[in-house]
This record gives sequence, structure tokens and C-alpha cells, in this order.
Amino acid sequence: MLTPSTGSPRAASPPLFDTEVQAHEHCPADVIVWLNTATGIYYVKGMRWYGNTTNGAYICRAEADKAGLRSPVFCRYCPNTKAAGSSN
Repeated sequence: MLTPSTGSPRAASPPLFDTEVQAHEHCPADVIVWLNTATGIYYVKGMRWYGNTTNGAYICRAEADKAGLRSPVFCRYCPNTKAAGSSN
């Protein structure tokens, strides 16, 4: 099984999947995200790097959040992050 390699301590590594289908079967009610396993940053569908980094895997968003993984700082697709150009 793949494991994130961010170099920082976190909760137990969540399961990582080779395909969106496998991830969706594991957590059908959750949002599937693409995790860059080298950085610990995840991307949602519609973002440039979703499914498009050299090192990565699909993961359930709730499990990624619980493990301390994160979305990009400026992510207009992700709740709880500031969109680029936001004044907040």
C-alpha cells in the first residue's frame, strides 16, 4: 500500500488507491481527492493537479483530513480554504 511521505508526524496513514473507482468503493459517501504523496497536499476533481502528479494516489477526503493531510492554501474548490484573490 502507498503511504504519504511528507516528513511530518500524523495519525495513522489512511488507505491510498490506484484508481478513483477503488477509492469510491471504500468510501462511497465521501469526496475522492488526489493526494500528492510527496507533499501531503490533496487536490479535488477539477483542479489542475488532480490525478496529475508524479507521485500520488486517490484517497477519501475525510480520511485525508483526519490524517492531517491538506488541500492547497489557495483552493477555490475546497471548503475552509481561501480562494486566490480573497480578502479573508
